[in-house]
Amino acid sequence: MKKIVGLCLISANLLLLSCNKGEVETYSISAEEIKSGGGNTVFNTSQNAFAQPNPDLSGDEELLFFVGNSFFNQNWVTSPASTQARDGLGPLFNARSCSGCHFKDGRGEPLQMNQANSKGFLMRLSIDGTDAHGGPNPHPIYGDQLNENSVVLNDPAEGQVEVVWEYITKTYADGTTKELRKPIYTVYDGNGEVMTNTNFSPRVGQQVIGLGLLEAISETDLTALTSGFEELGISGKVNYVYNHETGETEVGRFGWKANQPSIRQQVAGAFVGDMGITSPIFTMQNNTPGQPQYDTLANGGNPEIEADDFDKMVLYCSNLAVPARRNTETEKVIKGQKLFNEIGCVACHNPKFTTASHDDFPYLGNQTIYPYSDMLLHDMGEGLADNRTDFLADGNEWRTQPLWGLGLIERVNGHTFLLHDGRARDIEEAILWHGGEATIVLEQFMQLNAEDRAAVLAFLQSL
Repeated sequence: MKKIVGLCLISANLLLLSCNKGEVETYSISAEEIKSGGGNTVFNTSQNAFAQPNPDLSGDEELLFFVGNSFFNQNWVTSPASTQARDGLGPLFNARSCSGCHFKDGRGEPLQMNQANSKGFLMRLSIDGTDAHGGPNPHPIYGDQLNENSVVLNDPAEGQVEVVWEYITKTYADGTTKELRKPIYTVYDGNGEVMTNTNFSPRVGQQVIGLGLLEAISETDLTALTSGFEELGISGKVNYVYNHETGETEVGRFGWKANQPSIRQQVAGAFVGDMGITSPIFTMQNNTPGQPQYDTLANGGNPEIEADDFDKMVLYCSNLAVPARRNTETEKVIKGQKLFNEIGCVACHNPKFTTASHDDFPYLGNQTIYPYSDMLLHDMGEGLADNRTDFLADGNEWRTQPLWGLGLIERVNGHTFLLHDGRARDIEEAILWHGGEATIVLEQFMQLNAEDRAAVLAFLQSL
């Protein structure tokens, strides 16, 4: 049996988490838990709750943070331009700025029916096989990401994605029903033809808070969570991925399939993939050899974001603070947290870590944090499968999404779309899409009465 945050034990016979009576009666949410990001926590519930700097930054670092913020929010332009520090957009792109996918450092929106361009949605591409480093094998013409826009006037770029929705009804044990929506995507190439013989994976931009703290979690602590929950049918795994700076295979931490080993590579990948901006890590333009029509276009330098400015962006993305929890003294939230533990959600959404050292930002080390994620890959079932491998992640597997900040997404971004492609319209719908390894835990959630389900949702809103 495995101990969970010092409170509950998994019962191999009942296949659920049970607490003794004395612990239930005295259960409360501690002051430590309220500060989800440890010393990197801010008490801010405004629309800018995800955009706050780490309180531990020095004065000089805080200045660099705000320079990084400007690079995150301002639009890049095409070359040549008078704004030489921010030119070089394209030749292909999905967005003109980081905030185009992560508005106010938050979440993007899913593609909608009859919508020409996305607001933080993109489509990954690959063909069968792997690349030289064991990652997805890029499409021979369009690479690993479909770019909807080009810097060339009236150019169709790489194509477009369309979506229609199917609707599914889930029924709880008490007879209550909930509607789920399932996206059906059609991908068109630049000639308007439906793309075939291609593996697709839809993605929505995630909120950017607390990334430096997640980077500081030790590999030992992550691998320790790969076992111990077999009674619930849960067995996570680490994704080991290629680091283009070190030339080594390392623990994957970022991205929906944990396919990036560091914040530096995550930022560089977004620059070149989403905006066509080269960096010290990825120095080649984002058109492929199969797209020579873009080879002669002007660029914004080599690289287009210089090393010093790139480092400021990494500092910024590493030091976005985590908002504190809210409403933690209410009976409903306390009950919901206890139920979240009892039915086994914490088997994947691991509440607590103590960070190890961080080479670049020492103050991110030795922090007690509550991200509610194990950072591992889990089989989420056929309903959420994209059928596209990504290093060790197979087509059914996704990284456990950190839940900190979950209850503030609507205030920051004006929507409540969740999951990797934004299909879920609220937290409850996101829960009901869980399958695969989460099947037993989901069944236990569906056995709860309406009052208890509402308590679980109130707890999640408090994060």
